[in-house]
Amino acid sequence: MDLVKVPQRGGRGAVCSVSATPADSVSSLHQELTMADLAFVTTTVAVFALVALIARGVAKL
Repeated sequence: MDLVKVPQRGGRGAVCSVSATPADSVSSLHQELTMADLAFVTTTVAVFALVALIARGVAKL
């Protein structure tokens, strides 16, 4: 697989560009989704812990 796009003949100006490989973008997306899942689980556990502390405090009243 070529990383550099080769300009075709016959055009006025030729522009070459380098793009990221599909494997890099898939790996990056997977890592972002994993971090989002971890943040969601952490937030959920923190919210339930806070609710438990509030319930315990209300029960003592």
